[in-house]
Amino acid sequence: MSVWNPENVIDAAETIGISSLDSNVQDHLARDVEFRISQVLIAAIKFMRHAKRTTLTTQDVSQALRLLGVEPLYGYESTRPLKFGEASIGPGQPLFYIEDEEMDFEKLINAPLPKVPREIGFTGHWLALEGVQPSIPQNPTRDPGQETVSKGHGTKATLAALSGQDNVAVKPLVKHVLSKELQLYFERVCTALLDESNDEFRLAALSSLQTDPGIHQLVPYFVQFIADKVTHNLKNIQTLIKCMQMVYALLKNEHMMLSPYAPAIVPSVLTCAIGKRLGGPNDHIMQELELRKYAADLLGCIAQKYGTGSSTLKPRIARSCMKNLLDRTKPLGTHYGAILGLQAMAGATGVRMIILPSLPTYDLHLGEALQDEARSEQAGYVVDALLEALQKLEKEAMGLGVNGYTEEQVAERLNARVGRVLASRIQALERPRLVEAVLEEPM
Repeated sequence: MSVWNPENVIDAAETIGISSLDSNVQDHLARDVEFRISQVLIAAIKFMRHAKRTTLTTQDVSQALRLLGVEPLYGYESTRPLKFGEASIGPGQPLFYIEDEEMDFEKLINAPLPKVPREIGFTGHWLALEGVQPSIPQNPTRDPGQETVSKGHGTKATLAALSGQDNVAVKPLVKHVLSKELQLYFERVCTALLDESNDEFRLAALSSLQTDPGIHQLVPYFVQFIADKVTHNLKNIQTLIKCMQMVYALLKNEHMMLSPYAPAIVPSVLTCAIGKRLGGPNDHIMQELELRKYAADLLGCIAQKYGTGSSTLKPRIARSCMKNLLDRTKPLGTHYGAILGLQAMAGATGVRMIILPSLPTYDLHLGEALQDEARSEQAGYVVDALLEALQKLEKEAMGLGVNGYTEEQVAERLNARVGRVLASRIQALERPRLVEAVLEEPM
């Protein structure tokens, strides 16, 4: 005998087109319905007790149905308990129904109107930042299969426990996932740039780096590649030149934001500009100087483009160049690169404030190098670089540097200002405005 009325089974069967059911089938289905209902109620009561409540709600029943793999009933969500009324339709046949809430008509009329809903509006959000999609409600959720796990099961937690730290949260390592296409592109570009036998491929790779808008995810890999090649190929001028060409191509790409990577690019460029030993014994000195000049121009480009976004970028470059220029133990090639780097980065202001005050003490070292046959050629290029830097002062000259002085006094002042070597070269140029610019005191 089932507690569930078999007539309810007949009513349910008639709604789906079954007009007759055997009595045994009715009893069996009634007992099965009773078991299913009790199973749902037991699970719902568990949810109620876990929530520390004494009243069963429709949400508990919905959670129980989901737990049992049954689609929940929709339209009955309510945080308030339902009130059931009882009506008799015959002897021993009570009918239960949900009582409607009684509303006071006067209160309903005098109730304040609801707030007007907001108008439809549009807003913008970042779909991706530097190739990485942020986790915000507007963007789709990440695939759980792509989440990485920490290396070594419990390794960090074990070490923390041994050190006496409890409740240590072990965060998974963040893995940068690249598509196969980007990986193949990176390999092909790096191979083409270092291929000395095919200039066509190298030029095509550099052109792609300058114009391709979809390689932003590869920027940290290119920066690391450049750093590795510069570090391990200081005796190979051609490899260093190609690395600087890669830096130039990345800087010219208007589709990429390199400001976060500028501090990581600067060390490689500084190495090629003011490195102590560049190239092998068989390389001509002009190749080394051309590399240093190219790297110095890149330093100026980086400082001009990204110096406003970083308060330490320009001072860091200027400090490194000035330190190497004043170090007499460094070779003349390093001094040459430091002069060009300061000139490209700071312009006329940097020449007047940084280079010009150090020339009197640098003159003695420069004179000794010019008298040394082994170093005289490099010293000549250093003198040319200093003259080129001083010529930047001509445009800003006020014409007040030699007023009231004789030619002999001007020569003495010029010797005291820049040293005898540069003073003689400046006088040989016969450019009075250059002399005035050099002798002018900073405002």
